[in-house]
Amino acid sequence: MSTSPQLCRLTARTNIYMPDTRVFPRWKPLSMRCAAGKSLSGSVAMDVTDSDFDAKVFRHNFMRSTNYNRRGFRHDEETLELMRREYTRSDIIKTLKENENEYTWANVTVKLADSYGFCWGVERAVQIAYEARKQFPKENIWITHEIFHNPSVNKRLEEMEVRRIPVKDGRKQFDVIEKGDVVVLPANGNPVDEMMVLSNKNVQIVDTTCPWVSKVWNTVEKHKKGEYTSIIHGKFSHEETIATASFAGKYVIVKNMAEATYVCDYILGGELDGSSSTKEAFLEKFKFAVSKGFDPDTDLVKVGIANQTTMLKSETEEIGKLAERTIMRKYGAKNVNEHFIGFNTICYATQERQDAMYKLVEQHMDLMLVIGGWNSNNTSHLQKIAEDRGIQSYWIDSEQRVGPGNRIHHKLMHGELVEKENFLPEGPITVGVTAGASTPHKVVGDVLIKVLAIKREEAL
Repeated sequence: MSTSPQLCRLTARTNIYMPDTRVFPRWKPLSMRCAAGKSLSGSVAMDVTDSDFDAKVFRHNFMRSTNYNRRGFRHDEETLELMRREYTRSDIIKTLKENENEYTWANVTVKLADSYGFCWGVERAVQIAYEARKQFPKENIWITHEIFHNPSVNKRLEEMEVRRIPVKDGRKQFDVIEKGDVVVLPANGNPVDEMMVLSNKNVQIVDTTCPWVSKVWNTVEKHKKGEYTSIIHGKFSHEETIATASFAGKYVIVKNMAEATYVCDYILGGELDGSSSTKEAFLEKFKFAVSKGFDPDTDLVKVGIANQTTMLKSETEEIGKLAERTIMRKYGAKNVNEHFIGFNTICYATQERQDAMYKLVEQHMDLMLVIGGWNSNNTSHLQKIAEDRGIQSYWIDSEQRVGPGNRIHHKLMHGELVEKENFLPEGPITVGVTAGASTPHKVVGDVLIKVLAIKREEAL
């Protein structure tokens, strides 16, 4: 990629310098062939539920079109420095890291989880999005939904005029996108039907989908090829799970162990708890969480396990073990491979943060601060780990939730937003701190600045 050394400013409020001249890719409409040899090009659309449609072939061609980019635009030095300034630099975090993640300021001891905050996939997504704005300083840039679940990062992209595609009556209004616009695909990924809409427009695609999410897509595609039904551990309304389901063949989405047990009990005809469910009851229970035309009597004969990458690792593992035991019980141990297939699709970053949290809650502390977007699934599981151990824990999305005074606005696990006065005990205290994988380190530092300020005022 060649650029002129001349620089120009995008807008006064972004403070990001852009190359004055750029090399644009040659526009070429995506053309592909599905399994039956039908062509997708220009404005031709196709129902993704069509039995002839091959989502894997579509994605293969989508990613190889000339107007597609998932590697950034070689503005590493500028964007990384900007990201360090906006998301990483914090004197408090620096001090903690230099002291094995534990340090005492006056009467406050802070214990920071060994693994917390921004993961590699999130950093990658932000960097690619920032580079897109540098590469296309004058074009309209759209993003199909939040790049990930963190309010400060999403607000920053809005300030850079990366606009979210509007939603009306629950449907994204893709007609706002015009020829020559740029569209960013968020880290959670996009379902096949949205990719198809975008492939038929003359737009530049900037894909920040986390590779771990793509790995899950590969898993459910293997299930589909082997005619296994995917049991997906996730939330059916979550963007990532919606995208994953779009690449699957037959699927059922289970939110937790209780729903997985219900599915396995159906397979065994009620042997697990002594009460069998009817097909009608099954389909009613999972009416928003199964593939089109799903029949539990025939579609649960062969099953494979997949997951939303931000789910609780231990629960995903238990669901996989339960499904395997169920299949062995139903068809015999020697036939298990004909009816069950399991893959490890748990994101390493999610796993590391959960493992670090389990280690942290074993230590003494007076309270726990869990920092992350209130719609962040991986953050909610960190909060659950603390609550399960009976530790007083506060889930906040930014430093703005702390104060004024010794007050905190936080979210409970079941969704309510509540206010707590005098949340910091008097005298010396020990505070545990962790953050979800989409939380900038600087936000963690800013929260601790607020906490230390409250305790400093107490001592005056």
